[in-house]
This record gives sequence, structure tokens and C-alpha cells, in this order.
Amino acid sequence: MPLLILFVFATLFDARIFAEELTKPMWDYSPELLRPFWERDTVHGETVLFIKDEKTSEAKASVLFPITKVLAVRNSAGDVTYDEGRDYRWVSEKREIVLPAGSRIVSHVPADMRRPAGSQKHRLTHRDGNGEIFFAGQLQYAAMQTCITYQHKPEKWNTPVPQFDAQALPRSVDKLLNKQPLSIVVLGDSISTGLNTSALFNAAPFQPGYPGLLKRHLQENIGSKVTLTNLSVGGTATSWGVNQVESVVSAKPDLVILAFGMNDSAGVSTENYQANTKKMIHDIREQLPNAEFVLVASMLGNRDWTTLKHESFPKYRDALKELCEPGVALADMTSIWTGILERKKDWDQTGNGVNHPNDFGHRIYAQVIAKLLDAKK
Repeated sequence: MPLLILFVFATLFDARIFAEELTKPMWDYSPELLRPFWERDTVHGETVLFIKDEKTSEAKASVLFPITKVLAVRNSAGDVTYDEGRDYRWVSEKREIVLPAGSRIVSHVPADMRRPAGSQKHRLTHRDGNGEIFFAGQLQYAAMQTCITYQHKPEKWNTPVPQFDAQALPRSVDKLLNKQPLSIVVLGDSISTGLNTSALFNAAPFQPGYPGLLKRHLQENIGSKVTLTNLSVGGTATSWGVNQVESVVSAKPDLVILAFGMNDSAGVSTENYQANTKKMIHDIREQLPNAEFVLVASMLGNRDWTTLKHESFPKYRDALKELCEPGVALADMTSIWTGILERKKDWDQTGNGVNHPNDFGHRIYAQVIAKLLDAKK
């Protein structure tokens, strides 16, 4: 094919892609959605999954804090708003929301959260041996969940939360404070690829995963230009990460987010997990001595899934904490998720039933990491 024809074809192809990008629906960003939920008296779009009692037919779900006012109840897509009284009831300063008879809000029975043994692509044996946990490859859990926006009385969160410290990530914070460009590389597993967010499946409300949320928040709320390179690959663990150093270095990041643990927890010792993470930091800094790091201690997997060694998550978190120093900070999702599961069920904020967050969970990831960087008051 003549070179001129190739050039014209490539130009037309690029123009088509650009046009598609312009017309692709965008998530409706608001800084309120990415401010730490544990610091506010309003929680935006918290997800719940209403479970129906098979004897009484009453469906209930619990939110994180005692409610003083419900502001909105919508489906996960955000295109249906439900009516108080007709579709739901709540009692002041209680965490429970109840669906009356005839409610339009979707509800399920516990049996809907299971599948027969051997009937799914992935083996997800339930801890009680009664079949498997229902696995969602796309947005099946989102379709079952409902989003609650509500006000509550100030209440101290009962697990550790991140605190901003300008000396923890001094170079990155200085760049943001001075509106200088910041280059971020994310290296992690499927959570960091954005599974199971609505944007990944081109569905409303089109919210991206936490790396995209973080980039947008830092750009729009602080004003710095942020370059994001996401090298994450599903199914990976720290042993894979140590072999990706050259890819990280080639992007010349100011800040590297290392986010492993979910897949490691199927059998990697705490010692090896820490050693692999330490090697990634060391090898990257050999070529980029000024690089800073956020070490993400993973959310918890579904405790009813037998494959994961659930005791590993807090051990991994503590191992990452030992690596922290000026220029290396901890994003402790493990503690945050522990607090969530003390108040709610896994199915309230899961994306796939076992080891991915939904849109709300990805926003929490972004809130935790942004807290380490957001010096804007």
C-alpha cells in the first residue's frame, strides 16, 4: 500500500478514535465523592444490597453510620431515584433501612448469593461447604446493589485511618502544592486495573477505577497536571511485580503506587511479600533515586472464600508499615475494609463477590490514597 494511503488511513483511524473518546460518556466528578467518608457527616452513594428474610419477606440493609437524614436513594446506575415511604423506610439514628411491601428497590434472598458446586468458571467454594459464592464477571452485583446518600451525626471511625503528613511524601506533595506536573505509575493486580467498575463495562455511571479517580481528583481539586501510567495486570502478585521494574522506570514516575496482596494471600508468606515489595522499591530507586512510593495494603477478600488465607491481610499491612520512611507511605485499605465489614456485609460493596470492590469501594481506595497527598485545605 502506498505510503500516502497508509498515512491517510492512519489519520482517519486516529480521528475516529478521537471522536469516539469525545462522545464516550464521562463520570460526573464531584470533589465531595472523593473526600474521606470517615471525616464527613454526609456519605455519598454508599452501596448496600438488600436481603429479604424468607420467613417475613421483609428486606433490610445497613449503612456505615446512624442516619439523621436520607438525601437520596438510587439504583447503582443512578438513573432511578426511589421515594421515601413508598420504596424505603428508616428510623432516625439507626443504621438500618427497610423496604416495605411493593418497594421498587431490588432485593434478594441469601440463596441468590450462591451457586452449585462446580457450576462456575472459577472454583469459589463457600466456607460452609454449601456450594460456591456467586461470582460476577461484570456488573451483576452492581445491578443488585442500591446507592444511599445520607447525613449522620459525627462519629469516630473505629479502625486506623490515613493522616496527611507533608513529610511522608515530600517531593510529591511539594509538586502538588506548587501546581507542578506529577507523574504517577500504578503497579498492581486486577483491583488496580479497575475491575469491577462501571466504566470498564461502559455502563452508567461510568466511574473509573481508583487510579483514574485519583488522577482526576488531584487535577481538578488541586490543579496539578497528572500523568498516569497504569501497568497493573489481573491475577498478579508481588513476585510478578519485581520483574516489572524496567517498565516502571521507563515512565519516569515521581510517585509509584504498589498495590499487591489479594493474590499473594492465596499462599505467599509475609516474609516473601515484604521482601518482594522491598526489592521493587530498591530496584526502582537504583535508577530513579527521587521516586516516592505509596504502598497499598489491600482490601479484604470475602471471608467465606476458602482459597484466601485471610489472616495474611493484616500481616501484609504490618509488613508494609515496616518499610515506610520519608518518601514511602502506607495506604491502609486493610484497616478501612476491616471497619466496613464490622458494620456491613461483604456483598454490600463487592464488585465480583470475592475479591474486587465496586464503584463505591474504588472511591474509598481513591480517598485513602488522596488523603496522603492532598495538602489543599
